[in-house]
Amino acid sequence: MTWARRSGSSLANDEDSRMGIIRAEEAVRLGEQNDRAVLTVAGHSSDSRECAELLAMLGLDAGQRRQRTA
Repeated sequence: MTWARRSGSSLANDEDSRMGIIRAEEAVRLGEQNDRAVLTVAGHSSDSRECAELLAMLGLDAGQRRQRTA
């Protein structure tokens, strides 16, 4: 007796592709949110030391700031 097995690999691949797209979009959104927060903190800081301290307290990374294209 043999068992026929349905291949669910194409369904799994489609799901992985969708999740990959969602993760990429979320990474972009979080990066943009981080950029706005860094600019807001920098704009309200009295000097670079205060800015660095506030960014550290908030868990923000000014090094993540990206240059936007277009």
